[in-house]
Amino acid sequence: MPVKTAAPELSRSVIFLDREMSQIAFNWRVLAQAEDRSIPLLERLKYLCIVGSNLDEFFEVRVASLLAQNTIDGELVQHPTFQAMLKRVSDECHQLAKRQYELLNQEILPQLSKKGIHLLRHSERNEAQRAWVKSYFEREVRPLLTPIGLDPAHPFPQVVNKSLNFIVSLAGKDAFGRGTAIAIVKAPRVLPRIIRLPDELSNNGMAFCLLSSVIHSHIEDLFNGREVINYSQFRVTRDSDLWVDEEEVKNLRQALQGELQTRQFGAAVRLEVAKNCPENLSRFLLEQFSLDNDRLYPVDGPVNMVRLGELVDHVKQPNLRFPPFSAKAIGKYAHADIFTLLRKQDILLHHPFQPFQTVIDFIRSASQDPSVVAIKQTIYRTGMNSDLMESLITAARLGKEVTVIVELMARFDEEANINWADKLQRAGAQVVYGVVGLKTHAKLALVIRREEGGTLRHYAHLGTGNYHPSTTRFYTDFGLLTAHPGMAAEVNEVFIHLTGLTKPKKLEYLWLAPFALQPQIIKAIRNEARIAREGRPARIIAKMNALLDESVIRALYAASADGVKIDLIIRGACALRPGVPGLSENIKVRSIIGRFLEHSRIYYFRNDLAHDVYLASADWMNRNLFRRIEVAFPVLEKSLKKRVISEGLEPYLKDNVNAWTLDSDGRYERKKARAKQVQFCAQQHLMQTLGSLSDTDN
Repeated sequence: MPVKTAAPELSRSVIFLDREMSQIAFNWRVLAQAEDRSIPLLERLKYLCIVGSNLDEFFEVRVASLLAQNTIDGELVQHPTFQAMLKRVSDECHQLAKRQYELLNQEILPQLSKKGIHLLRHSERNEAQRAWVKSYFEREVRPLLTPIGLDPAHPFPQVVNKSLNFIVSLAGKDAFGRGTAIAIVKAPRVLPRIIRLPDELSNNGMAFCLLSSVIHSHIEDLFNGREVINYSQFRVTRDSDLWVDEEEVKNLRQALQGELQTRQFGAAVRLEVAKNCPENLSRFLLEQFSLDNDRLYPVDGPVNMVRLGELVDHVKQPNLRFPPFSAKAIGKYAHADIFTLLRKQDILLHHPFQPFQTVIDFIRSASQDPSVVAIKQTIYRTGMNSDLMESLITAARLGKEVTVIVELMARFDEEANINWADKLQRAGAQVVYGVVGLKTHAKLALVIRREEGGTLRHYAHLGTGNYHPSTTRFYTDFGLLTAHPGMAAEVNEVFIHLTGLTKPKKLEYLWLAPFALQPQIIKAIRNEARIAREGRPARIIAKMNALLDESVIRALYAASADGVKIDLIIRGACALRPGVPGLSENIKVRSIIGRFLEHSRIYYFRNDLAHDVYLASADWMNRNLFRRIEVAFPVLEKSLKKRVISEGLEPYLKDNVNAWTLDSDGRYERKKARAKQVQFCAQQHLMQTLGSLSDTDN
């Protein structure tokens, strides 16, 4: 049960910031990276795409959830408070989308054009380019198109989530003498959205066009004998949160596979159309998708900005990208036996500044080591191609006891996880799908090895991120490799708990959700408050993706009132109001938005100079603390504690380049170096001190 804490006698709206508005504010901070002219052009375009992707998920999950909670028999409940909140969210999202396209059209595309990279509309293409595009349309596009004229025999078709489509208004009679006035054209999903023109047509640069532009230019060719009056591209975003009644189904994997087929056709939550879409056509589409006008987003450009990321992939000009960076190989681990090393000391890894390859090598070595008898691992995200998964398959085929807890409900990674679960089972591994009703989000791997004298020894990896080699290059995370007898044995206890569904033993080192994580966090916060009341220095520093759990926030408020100095580094949504006199005046909140996605979860408590440092898979959100299997784990060795503090916390508190500070009204302000202050960027500092980044790129 959640731990109850005393709270100031103030209303909830005074105590807590709004979650949805805080999430939108995070996307404004990401958009600010696209506005930053000191950032290379293609990277600015990538930030625009990231905002587009974030907004897609925001509508697919958060807005969809809000609408579902306030709908009865398909009709929105006209509750004034809810309607006002939904209106605020809608207005802010419209403003965010408007600014996205302004940046794209007024700054980024024109500047790319000056660099010889041209994204050409039909009106900007010369005769030779138009001829090539027409040929491409006839050869590659037209054969895959199926225009659907709407009539009683051809009702409005099923439109896939986030797919590109066109609505066409027609005049005249069809081939059968009828006046069908509306047609729908679905863009082929198998075709690229960005098409590169031949170099000889590119005017000493690179010329591209959008698939939507190709179809736009030749849409009249699809309706021979009819007059095309108007047309517009459109895209609908749907509720994409999967729901399976896990207590009713007998086979979760089979049930989820069925749900994946229907995800593409959930309830509509947003409609994007071209800016010049005629009102009658947009109104017709809103009616078809049962949406009100607030859910309509006219955009000045492609309806799916995320697909512009394909342009970034095409262009190889290094001066338009961030300077090359690669994690520096750790020499002392490269040629040593990993198990011999771990018997002497723990290994702390800080990604992406240090290579994830060390973790891959740990599992690969275990899979091939004759002395290893068992490997256990949790999988939340790992991707379609994974050396880690292949090593587990190898281990199973070699006769080792391999147990893998695969989280099938990892949002948007369900299909990949189902595929790996199938491959692992066929290789002989024991595959478990976690605990009914709880996502297994903990990042754990365990190797059990029979050593001298026949004793079994445990080696563990615990992390703040995913076992996904690709994301480890772009996310900041910590991982700990340890042979500490107590901690590694407790990792095994967690696996026994997850597979056997037994009541977990009392753990000395690990904080396990949903049982002990929130109470332990609040206990540590209250301990700092006690120390402060007794007149000694007290300090809390916490870094994570989001802070939303109300009990934890109330405990932080109480600690602030007792004099604890609290610094919070919260990348995304934050419901805590900092700097409110009498409530949170000792609390500061900042957010870091930089080259890498800040993903580490670090909890630091000064604790009378014991300097307790915990790394975790969990943010301080209700879902993490009570609806997921999460693990926070201590860093025990003093030298490694110092590293976490000096690499994961102090640089981010010093950052005056990528930092934003939150005020008590929920507004974020960019932190800037003062007159005589030297600029300091935490990520740049870590790339130079831990990784391989050219000194010329200071």
